[in-house]
Amino acid sequence: MRVKLWMKAFVTVPALCLAGLSAAAQQQGSSQQQTGDPVADAARKAREMKKDAPKPKRVYTDDDLKKSAPGPAPAASSGPGGTAATVQAAGDATKPEDPNGEVAWRKRFKDHHDKIAKTEKELDILGRELEKAQLEYYPDPQKAMTQQNSRADINATTAKIDAKKKELDQLKQGLDDLEEQLRKSGGDPGWAR
Repeated sequence: MRVKLWMKAFVTVPALCLAGLSAAAQQQGSSQQQTGDPVADAARKAREMKKDAPKPKRVYTDDDLKKSAPGPAPAASSGPGGTAATVQAAGDATKPEDPNGEVAWRKRFKDHHDKIAKTEKELDILGRELEKAQLEYYPDPQKAMTQQNSRADINATTAKIDAKKKELDQLKQGLDDLEEQLRKSGGDPGWAR
């Protein structure tokens, strides 16, 4: 009888373990479509989480408010054949931009920053050309001797670099002067950015 009990235990326990493992595997397989590739599984999980994530709230800035601000209210007619709004619209089209306004200052600073960036790029390129000229190897011995003695290309590139550095210094000084003009005119310092 003991033998029968042990035999039943040896058969029943592994059968229950296998049944539990297969049930767990089916449950995991049904909740996720695993492909065996952990990267693909992680990407699939991230996509599902992204779908469920709430949308970020819109942040309104001054620029958004200025765009949606209502225009001036139409005025009463200004006489026979025309309205004051028509006359005002025609006046706005021919009215030049305020030279001390935000738009004008921002344009000036943007143009100046663009000039500085362009000059810095040109200076960087000249620096690379100088490094290349200093490391240049000439297989022709006559040319090598000529370049060794005269170094004309290196001297010319160095002169160009010095000129660009002076130009860059002048542009930076001009930017400082422009900021000073903005301050004196009573403009917002944020317009310089």
